[in-house]
Amino acid sequence: MRDVLYLEQIEQAEALLKPQRIEVLRQLAEPRTCTEVAARLEQTPQRVYYHVKQLVAAGLVELVRERKVRGITEGIYQAAARSYWLSPRLVGRIGLRRARDELSLGYLLDLMEEVQADIAALDRAAPELPSVGVSGEIRVPAEQRQQFLHDLQTALQDLFTRYGGAEGDAFKLAVACYPKGNDRD
Repeated sequence: MRDVLYLEQIEQAEALLKPQRIEVLRQLAEPRTCTEVAARLEQTPQRVYYHVKQLVAAGLVELVRERKVRGITEGIYQAAARSYWLSPRLVGRIGLRRARDELSLGYLLDLMEEVQADIAALDRAAPELPSVGVSGEIRVPAEQRQQFLHDLQTALQDLFTRYGGAEGDAFKLAVACYPKGNDRD
């Protein structure tokens, strides 16, 4: 394991700058399997494996050895370094890439998984869970699509600006906008 890994590729920085992956990476300071990390983080092994796979692809985690467990080969992974430094030339570019990615279906799937995990973690025995769910269908002519998306982003940014202070109860807001598929029977 290296002491410091200097990140110069935007893909490495993006892989690292996700809270779930940072937690997985912390657990891999010592060699561990995905199952061991999952138990420590109270997540499923499949979810941890997904993040480990992304970290391996970015060169932030390494497969250090394999072992057979009940006929299945299990990987033992470890962080590639004790600390990670982000190249100053990457700062500013990450946000631009993310803005483009927010229009992708992959980002939408990640967002839905995050919302599902957040809702599952709520204390349902609490006397009050202030929440709201809104769903509807909007029809936008193709020539107005960009304006619609711009208006939606502007309205949400206004809410984030107005209520984004450090005071009060924290609420998470997730909005999904996607093309409607064929009606399901």
